[in-house]
Amino acid sequence: RKGCEMPRGTCQTMCPARELRDREVQNRLHRFEMLAGTERDRRPKGDPLRSVKEYSRPAAGKDLTNSADLRPPAVLLKTVCYLIDDIAAAARGYSFVFDRLRSVKQDMIIQRVSGLHCVAILERTVRFLIYASYRLCGEPLRLYDPRINDTHLQENLSWLLDCYAAGTEPHPNQEEFQALGLLYNLGWSLYLILPDGLRHAPAIKLALSINQAFLERNPVRLLRLAQRLNFLQCCALHRHLVICRRDLLLVFSHGYSSRNCRFPLDRLAQLLSLDTALTIRLCKDYGVGVNQDNQVVFSKAAFTEPEQGKLRCKLYHSIGAPGHPAEEAHFGRLYPGSCPFGHDPKLIATFT
Repeated sequence: RKGCEMPRGTCQTMCPARELRDREVQNRLHRFEMLAGTERDRRPKGDPLRSVKEYSRPAAGKDLTNSADLRPPAVLLKTVCYLIDDIAAAARGYSFVFDRLRSVKQDMIIQRVSGLHCVAILERTVRFLIYASYRLCGEPLRLYDPRINDTHLQENLSWLLDCYAAGTEPHPNQEEFQALGLLYNLGWSLYLILPDGLRHAPAIKLALSINQAFLERNPVRLLRLAQRLNFLQCCALHRHLVICRRDLLLVFSHGYSSRNCRFPLDRLAQLLSLDTALTIRLCKDYGVGVNQDNQVVFSKAAFTEPEQGKLRCKLYHSIGAPGHPAEEAHFGRLYPGSCPFGHDPKLIATFT
């Protein structure tokens, strides 16, 4: 029956013409969407080549299924590539890109998009949200809300893995995203359900080993294995590093708690995968003493939990010795053979 047919988008631009006109009249254009030369006008004009459909909350009486306002899968993929490669890579555009990606997802859900276009869109979106969770960690809530970012990341990742499971065609990036799902969600049994052919893939084996170390509360092994991760995998893992390093200091505070026992600071820094200065700071946060001879004095009685909000996760993002490439080196070296955010490695500089 006609009433049961799925709507199919016919809009061939990133923003429907009707929405663009309405937002021009209402003066609701984002600065990324304004026509060059009109930015300072009382009512700027929208650039049809740069304007992107914004997310619209479902509401009573609002029709979101008009074909003229829906973008077909090929246009949605083009939109995602534009958002991530041109906007996010060039400016502080997280809020704009995040909102427009929600709109892309909304169009996909309404049209029940599936297949290779769906996979390509979700892969780029997941990479962007994982990187944002790392790069914007600790930013004020008005700029970045980690809970909202996490919710959308989990939804997109779950959808992507379902697409892999349902499809019959090969997916060359499946190993990458199964591993990212494991690293981002350490300890979640849901992500341990893997296709037989992938369980022995290098990235999956490494992620499973890290997950096992996490479950066993073996922070030394986890941090040692983490040094073999590429940049995007480090981004996925980073939210677990604070508790991992805390566990290491707690275990050592009990195991080396002796009046005459001293532990070399440089060795502890190596185990924590931090430089010396950050190791001293982390020890201070947990009540672990460091003497003038650069020796760590562990004491189970002195170990304390830092005050809520005092420990800044962003300070301890690094994995490895000073100068580890996961922080600042060119993405081509960090991720050989792959362009993680679409087709432009410049995204490594996003939000800087």
